[in-house]
Amino acid sequence: MLNGLRDPRVPLTAAAGLGAVALAAALLVDGHSTVVTAVAGVVTGLVAAVSLLVASVRITPRSPRRSSSWRWLASGAITWLVGVGVRPVADGTPFALTFADVLSLVGTLLLAIGAGRSARRPAYGRSLLHYVTNAYVGAASLFTIGWVTLLAPVYAKADEPITLASPVLCLAATCAVAPAVLAARSAGRRVGLAALLALAAITVEEFATAVSRMTGGGAPPVVAGMVAPVAFLLLAAVPWAGDRSRPARPAAWLIVEGAPLVLAAVATVVLAVKVLTSRPGPPVAVLPIVAGSVVLVLLAKVFVLSLEATSMRGTVESGERRLMHLAENAGDVVLVCDHDGMIREMGAGVETLYGYRPDELVGRSIFDYVHSEDAPGVQVALRTMTADDEAASERQGACRVSCRVRAADGTWRPAESVATRHPHEGEDLVLISTRDVSDQVALRNQVAHLTFHDGVTGLPNRAYFEERTREVLARKASGRTVVVFVDLDGFTGVNDSVGHASGDYLLSQAARRLRSAVRSDDTLARWGGDEFAVLLESGSGGSGGSGTTDAQSAIDLAERLVRAVSSEPFRVADRDIALTASVGVAFAEDGVPAGDLIRNADVAMTRAKELGGRRVEVFAAHMHADVVRRLELAADLQRALLAGQFAVEYQPVVDLATSRVTAVEALVRWWRGSTFVPPQQFLGAAEDTGLIVPLSEWILREACREVAAWRASSWDIGLSLNLSTRQITAPRFVETVRSALDESGLPPSALTLEVIEEMLVEDAEEVVKRLTELRALGVRLAIDDFGTGYASLAFLRQLPVDMIKIDPSFVSGLGRDETLSLLTRTIVRLGHDLGLIVVAEGIERPEQLELLREMGCTRGQGFLVARPMAARGVDSLMRTSLSPLQNTA
Repeated sequence: MLNGLRDPRVPLTAAAGLGAVALAAALLVDGHSTVVTAVAGVVTGLVAAVSLLVASVRITPRSPRRSSSWRWLASGAITWLVGVGVRPVADGTPFALTFADVLSLVGTLLLAIGAGRSARRPAYGRSLLHYVTNAYVGAASLFTIGWVTLLAPVYAKADEPITLASPVLCLAATCAVAPAVLAARSAGRRVGLAALLALAAITVEEFATAVSRMTGGGAPPVVAGMVAPVAFLLLAAVPWAGDRSRPARPAAWLIVEGAPLVLAAVATVVLAVKVLTSRPGPPVAVLPIVAGSVVLVLLAKVFVLSLEATSMRGTVESGERRLMHLAENAGDVVLVCDHDGMIREMGAGVETLYGYRPDELVGRSIFDYVHSEDAPGVQVALRTMTADDEAASERQGACRVSCRVRAADGTWRPAESVATRHPHEGEDLVLISTRDVSDQVALRNQVAHLTFHDGVTGLPNRAYFEERTREVLARKASGRTVVVFVDLDGFTGVNDSVGHASGDYLLSQAARRLRSAVRSDDTLARWGGDEFAVLLESGSGGSGGSGTTDAQSAIDLAERLVRAVSSEPFRVADRDIALTASVGVAFAEDGVPAGDLIRNADVAMTRAKELGGRRVEVFAAHMHADVVRRLELAADLQRALLAGQFAVEYQPVVDLATSRVTAVEALVRWWRGSTFVPPQQFLGAAEDTGLIVPLSEWILREACREVAAWRASSWDIGLSLNLSTRQITAPRFVETVRSALDESGLPPSALTLEVIEEMLVEDAEEVVKRLTELRALGVRLAIDDFGTGYASLAFLRQLPVDMIKIDPSFVSGLGRDETLSLLTRTIVRLGHDLGLIVVAEGIERPEQLELLREMGCTRGQGFLVARPMAARGVDSLMRTSLSPLQNTA
């Protein structure tokens, strides 16, 4: 059954049915009937009590306050229905205040307590005295109005005095809780309003009962007796109807606060009209007592309010003094001025902060000390604080103003001020608290500078350059915008040779040279590392100063930048370091984004660096396409490495005197599906992306395994492999070589690793260290493409080299170019003198082979000897003689 009561339709249906029965009984009764009203009151009061008790358990188990208030209301309903039930019997007693009246009164008080507790947050924010006086004035005024209009004529005709204690106490209880309930902000406000309606109905019924007793002891009219039962039916149904009531608005409290005064005014008017229009009769002590008590209460309230106002004024003044003291202790300057800026009061902190005496500032305008550029903002703030529109000023509350204040020494100091309204002695003033923020502003400026400037060169950084480029391109101006990228060639080895501190010093020197080569209107920034960027804005000409950035001016600037870097060596760490510059130039087209323009300049600079450096390259569309193709090629390389699309071919190296194969050089081949990709098309991309390291490791292991198998068949054959820069500088390269030798069983002396001369120049220290570690393993070393570099002879004395390989460009001229023949002969003789093995590469004609034999070159390789071939081809070659060699021997 209790589960069914959780459905609001059950109690609502029950209440409606009982109400219909009670109203039907009332209509069937003619005249007055105490029994009918008693039965209706008992039934509806019981329904309300049961509904509230069940609702307190089922609806508000997690809200103790609401549950408690509903139980108070249920207790009041039960007590009241008992009193109403025994009233037909008690009315026959000779007592003025019957037992039924006492029970009804107690029930009313319990209902009042429950209604008051339903207001979770008391509407009154003032003292208890203020609360009580308002309730008393309201109750006394209502009683006066009721007495003059209704009770006085009936009371005058009564045969004997009748007590009005019960209705008056009910009225007082209703007036006591009405303000709290009407202005309540709690979630259960609807139940409180229903309880207040029940209290009002009980009060009406009690006054109707008292009137009936005055007129002869009969029962009150049925309609008057049915008001309370109907109110209790509403109270029973409200908890189950859902809590959709909205909290009272703040305006409701204003109405409740003014209601007692309005009622007092209405009572005074009614009483005055009654006195003026009625004839004198026997004196009644009720009205003088009520009126006198109201006057005394109001006088007491006025007296207490005046004391509170005086106390509050003293508190406010003390608070203002304390606020000014705290502000001054915190380093702020506090002052009071009018809406024109005239200073009325000045805190003592102004002397410490700005060097002025407080008395010399009072009576002067604050605008005498505020910077002229900041004065309009301060005037607006003052007008806002002293606006005639109260609502606008209240919405504003406090206003924060930033300005510059002149100190006594003449300096302008940044300050932040907070202005608030300051009513004082009937005058609308402004209280201003000012704080000196010079240190904070200096710190912000320093942070901003560090955010957008490079700490090494002092130039704008990448973030500033990107933002500036976007701003320039967003402008609709004539001319063309140009971005120039500058990279210092050869700077990679500077930090390794002279240290990072000296490298930074070199960058600062380079920045000064570049700054002297560009116009003051151009933006020079350090892009990162050893790269710089220059922005030539639309409307700023190059050297010609024509007002437009034409193509020739941009090219001239780029060439000046190259000359500025390479004109003379940089003096760093007591040594001269010569550097050159690679420069890329990109012109902005209509609608090109800033990021694309910067990228284009970077691509052009990279192109200039790939072509040897110390040159200027202008961006063209095919450059970006080349970059995209390289990126796509790098992705294809990674997929090919995972899919096993690479293969190893071997080119034999023979003894030119005996035509015996002494070694093979391992070469990588890429078959993308059925398409052969030449090595020159992918080895560069593999080197740039770092994929050359895992690819070379795979080639090393595969070639070592094959050659070890051939050697196991009694074929005395060696293996040669080319090393790349990335591969030899890899962290675990030496361990990789040792592991490949151990896994394959190939003797270290059978492995020859080849390096080109450029590697010995660019990363000399690191490369020499790694080659020395490899030589310690027993691996042989060779210099490939010998004769094309300029540092080989110097390194031949430092490196434990076993072999030199003559570059094919020398071999190709044998028999046709006397100079190349002489150089080749010199290289062969040099190798013999140093005790090195000399290998000639690129032998393609018989006369080349004859001349090399005649010069004493010991070994050779080339298409005439044998083309690169798979492992199966090497097997066949090892079992037969090399016919081309034998035919030409």
